[in-house]
Amino acid sequence: MSSKENFNQISPSEFFYRNRDLAGFSNPTRSLYTAVREFVENALDACDQKGILPDVHLSIKAVDPEQPDPKPYILTVKDNGPGIESKHVPLAFGTVLYGSKFGLKQARGMFGLGATMAILYGQITTNKPVSVKSSTDGKTQEEYELLLDIQKNKPVILKHKTNEVSKQGLTVSICLEGDYSKAGSKIRDYVYETSLITPYATISFDDPKEEKFRYPRIIKTMPPPPTVIKPHPHGVDVETIRRMTVDTLFEIPTVDDNMIEKVRKELGMSKKSFTFSEIMKKAKRKWSSLTRPVRVVVAMMSFLQMDFDKLSKIRVDDIDIANHKLTYYDFGQSTSVVIDMDPNDDYYKQLSGTVQGDTLVTFLSKRFQRVGRGTAEKFVQFAGFKPEKRLGTMTNQELVKLSDSLVKFEDFMSPDPSCLAPLGEEPLEKGIKKFFNPDFSAVIQRSASAYSGFPFIVEMGIAYGGDIQTRGTKVYRYANRIPLLYDEGSDVVLKVVNETDWTRYKVKGDAPLVIVSHICSTRIPYKTVGKENVADRPEIERELKLALQFLSRKLAAYMSKKGQAEMAQRRANLYSKYIPLIAQFCTELAGKKNPPNIKKILKEEAIVEES
Repeated sequence: MSSKENFNQISPSEFFYRNRDLAGFSNPTRSLYTAVREFVENALDACDQKGILPDVHLSIKAVDPEQPDPKPYILTVKDNGPGIESKHVPLAFGTVLYGSKFGLKQARGMFGLGATMAILYGQITTNKPVSVKSSTDGKTQEEYELLLDIQKNKPVILKHKTNEVSKQGLTVSICLEGDYSKAGSKIRDYVYETSLITPYATISFDDPKEEKFRYPRIIKTMPPPPTVIKPHPHGVDVETIRRMTVDTLFEIPTVDDNMIEKVRKELGMSKKSFTFSEIMKKAKRKWSSLTRPVRVVVAMMSFLQMDFDKLSKIRVDDIDIANHKLTYYDFGQSTSVVIDMDPNDDYYKQLSGTVQGDTLVTFLSKRFQRVGRGTAEKFVQFAGFKPEKRLGTMTNQELVKLSDSLVKFEDFMSPDPSCLAPLGEEPLEKGIKKFFNPDFSAVIQRSASAYSGFPFIVEMGIAYGGDIQTRGTKVYRYANRIPLLYDEGSDVVLKVVNETDWTRYKVKGDAPLVIVSHICSTRIPYKTVGKENVADRPEIERELKLALQFLSRKLAAYMSKKGQAEMAQRRANLYSKYIPLIAQFCTELAGKKNPPNIKKILKEEAIVEES
């Protein structure tokens, strides 16, 4: 005999508590690195959104320096950003999946999840609260100490006080188990590489060994902040369309005492009781001046055959346009009642138009980017729908057909790239020259492209020789200005670099070469929640190849000139070695005392070589 199976729902924080590996908190080494990254990225994003030149300070201190790793560390990140309003602080830092990153725009983070996950990890490994200090005005600072109730996914406020300060910004401090002896090199690389792709930021890092790393800003201009955009037709699926459809529908107003009073007022019938027929006559005369909610209530009253008094004793539960049914609950009889509606009635059109939402053409032109009415009408014909088809009447099969057709239709304009904030060629080149001091460098920013309806831009830079110490190609990978340091073997950028035939571009295998690749998009196709490697989408791979080919040709031209110069120098060295011997021999052969002017001859040879 089998026992009865129990079904339970768990909160988002409980889910990530059980599956923290998904978010990059798999062990003390990776967790310390991931926590650093999440807090620094949140600080930079906050400054970017408000156009503030970032000043970010990171510190990691061991609670007990004598204890061997792994051990508790205090991680603190302080920024000069806009801060967070006091009322949002507990939810922002004490609730999983609460944040400002759910809109369709470019941001370093994807879900507002990572910082809370770091706090959650710190709590389950050290049982210490998170400390948050926030100032939005540069005068007062709200200080909180919080724990996260994992089962309820709610914050527990342990302490809250207000202090006076002189600077705005946010400071977050957590205690977590980490292994800096193993994670230190990655964290130092992360700070270094972040400062390369964010040359307008000052980033400093105090490590547990009391070493200080400071990277001052190189430029004082920053890209414009990214904006939120409407979705592109190629980037939606059935579920997205279903949710958008619900958003377009006008909700049936709640018929409570306030609504009944509103109807009375607009009809001019607020002083005494009126019969049902008197209400309908008055509504017919005043119809054009009534607001939409009042029209809907009057339309329902017409089918319910009720006056104001009876209307106050029921609750409308459902309007089923497909089957012409209206369902209400009668409080006096304690029962649900279903009535039929005449689809030919004038009031029925008011209800059907309200419940069914926009027409397909209106929906497309209002809810998607770069879709005009003409394009919407052309698409509707392509998909086999009637232009006046309303969203609320579509079946599941029709929604699937609509979704498939949106992806297949090729006449939509390409996605709007104005929502993206690439770094730009000049800042990228300045950063490369500052960090590597190469003999040769070149950068390119490709035009905007799209994959699955999400716009993206590829930026790439290449540097050769000079102070570059590496032998062989070193690739720096970035996505939305995030350095990608783990799982590089399966990344699309490495795939493109490794498949390049460098001998075509006169580059040897051990050449001191650096490649900096940056992909910015409203939706980076990461392979994992840990955001470490980018999937090889064909459109992204193509743009990366074209960018690398352009830069490689520039490098090949430089290498050709360099080769010619080196060959000329070798010939000049050969001349300088043998011409003095020839001159001496000729002098002796001619019986002369003074040899010819060798310097003049060498100079003339050098001029010939240069020409």
